[in-house]
This record gives sequence, C-alpha cells and structure tokens, in this order.
Amino acid sequence: VWTVDSSNVVRISKGLWLLCNKTCYQLPVTSSDESSLKVVQAFMILSIIFSVVGLVLFIVQLFTLEKGKRFYMTGAVMLVCWLCILIAVSVYTARFTGRMQFFPSPHHGYCFILAWICFCFSFVIGILYLVLRKK
Repeated sequence: VWTVDSSNVVRISKGLWLLCNKTCYQLPVTSSDESSLKVVQAFMILSIIFSVVGLVLFIVQLFTLEKGKRFYMTGAVMLVCWLCILIAVSVYTARFTGRMQFFPSPHHGYCFILAWICFCFSFVIGILYLVLRKK
C-alpha cells in the first residue's frame, strides 16, 4: 500500500504490483509510467536482497573475523541497500505521488512511509558498521 484514497463510499489502495478496491487486480499502468514503475519494483527487490545479504554477512563476520576487520563488507552492503532504496523511493515520489487516476484525494500509504524510514535506517546502519569495524 503505497498510495491510498479513502472516500465515503470505498477505500482504494495502490501498491507496486496491485490495485485493490474490494478485490485486488494487477495495477493498470500507462505506457509512459511503465518504465518508472519497473525501476521502482526492481530497486525495491534489490534493496530487500541486499538487506538479507547484509544480515547474513553480519552473522558470518561476527563469528569468523577478528576485531578491526569486522563489518567492513556488511557496511558496504548496507550502503548499497540504502542507495537502492533511495533510487526506488525517489523515482516513486517524483513520478507517482499526488496523481492517481480516479482518486480524488490520494495520500501516502504505510509502505511508502516505511520505505522512507528504511532509507534512513539503512544509511545509519551502514555508517555504524563502517565505524564499528575499527573497534
């Protein structure tokens, strides 16, 4: 749920793949918006993959490397995750925020807000991993 429109009659939500009214169906996209939506989808999937890789690297580095060499790769992977989230959410904000066909008063959904929160946290975590590697 990246965008929501709540009217008196019905609540409509739009995500990256589905448009839901009472039932959900594939998101109808115009040809001019299709490439932008594919970019957002791809970079959000990449950010999930990089965050999982970062978690696995953290656990592996915690138990295998000595102090001073830990978390270097984890920090780098989390900063790549941060960059993927930045690209995805920025493209979505620029192309899709505030304009929805047949939506009189759209507002942001919880996933859009969570994506910006994850953007902030992944940056902080990436920097902390790079700082903690020295201790």
